[in-house]
Amino acid sequence: MHDLVAITALGGSEPRVDTAGTVTCSEVPGVALASVAARLGQEKKAAKALAKLTGAPAPGIGRFEGTPVMAFWTGPDQWMTEAPFESHEDLAEQAKAALGDTASVSEQTDAWARFDLSGADVLAVLELLCPLDTRKMAEGEAARASIHHLGCFVLCRTPELFSIYGPRSSAGSLHHAIVAAMKSAL
Repeated sequence: MHDLVAITALGGSEPRVDTAGTVTCSEVPGVALASVAARLGQEKKAAKALAKLTGAPAPGIGRFEGTPVMAFWTGPDQWMTEAPFESHEDLAEQAKAALGDTASVSEQTDAWARFDLSGADVLAVLELLCPLDTRKMAEGEAARASIHHLGCFVLCRTPELFSIYGPRSSAGSLHHAIVAAMKSAL
């Protein structure tokens, strides 16, 4: 019998937390993810089904909506869904059931790593980290950006709390870039 032990994207048994000045970077492993892409000719039906899944309208360009299942816009008629892993481990299956033949759904949970940046000076860190004008981002906005040569998603949850999704295979590099920006900005 195998004795497998779950590890975080950074290889730890517990999520990593780093603080510099007033900003904290927290590794957030407890998230289920699934991508949704509307099929040709089914865009409106897919958006309606996604709205039913999230309990909110399908997010438009640069937005995220819903709770506890949330979706953020990733491209025309494409979204990433997010939910607590504890209650939605099978999020991709739930999304497939909800969207049926209107969209293609794929499991993304282990493909992405999430880091939350919080604190009063989070915008100073983000200015060094990515080319987005995060000072103009409002709660509920999401954008794609290159961070440390990695394609990432940046979500503004509140003016002092941002989430960054980056490829899990490069979690160490992304974390290093975030911590370096924190130390440099603060």
